[in-house]
Amino acid sequence: MELDGRVAVVTGGTRGVGAGIARALLRAGAEVVVCARRPPDEPVAAGGREAVFAPLDLRRSGEVAEFFTGVGERYGRLDTLVNNAGGSPYRLLADDRAGGGRASAAERHARVVELNLTAPLTACLGAYELLRAARGSVVMIGSVSGTRPSPGTAAYGAAKAGLENLARSMAVEWAPEVRVNTLVLGMVRTELSHLHYGDADGIAAVGRTVPLGRLAEPDEIGEAAVFLASGRAGYVTGASLLVHGGGERPAFLDAATVNKPTAKKES
Repeated sequence: MELDGRVAVVTGGTRGVGAGIARALLRAGAEVVVCARRPPDEPVAAGGREAVFAPLDLRRSGEVAEFFTGVGERYGRLDTLVNNAGGSPYRLLADDRAGGGRASAAERHARVVELNLTAPLTACLGAYELLRAARGSVVMIGSVSGTRPSPGTAAYGAAKAGLENLARSMAVEWAPEVRVNTLVLGMVRTELSHLHYGDADGIAAVGRTVPLGRLAEPDEIGEAAVFLASGRAGYVTGASLLVHGGGERPAFLDAATVNKPTAKKES
């Protein structure tokens, strides 16, 4: 197993994409620590092995420093940090239905940026010495929202764009001891998909807009993370790996009145 003897931390690793990444790392042989503000509803396990859970609020830099000190004391090393924790509710930029005026709306968007950009930076800085000693790697979990307009989640998209740029700069500053890469994700089917896409029919309909015809599974994201964490990616740093099923079909192709496929006429 290619990650035998390695130690990995997955932030937000208790459910969804994070849990899929943690399971893939476990199957690859790594010792895995998952951290989040709340414990998982059930243990994160795969291949007869189980991830260790640690409570952590990534927005508190003191807690983050203590957490990584604890990882070093328990395991003596850290080989991979997966910065997965993040997310955003749907909220238009000028939406003030929660009250408090534009200043409060700006503060709510700033908290999204804090969770999706500042918190991963805090985690990386907390883990740096351990990663450097192990000649390890960081895997940032980015999003296609950071590469295209993201109406309704604009602050999230801006943070993910910043995260990808941060990873490239960090890869240069921390080379050659620490590799830093980004997985740029498209849509993934998780236990929360219904909140974004509706019922099973809605999820299937959204999946049909992807060239591969479906949403990704969390464990498929995990396999890509294992690759970036492993020696197989030993010369890969500062890279962005698109894991989006081919992306999105351009809307103009459906609107165009020329070059549309037609049914074959039988002779």
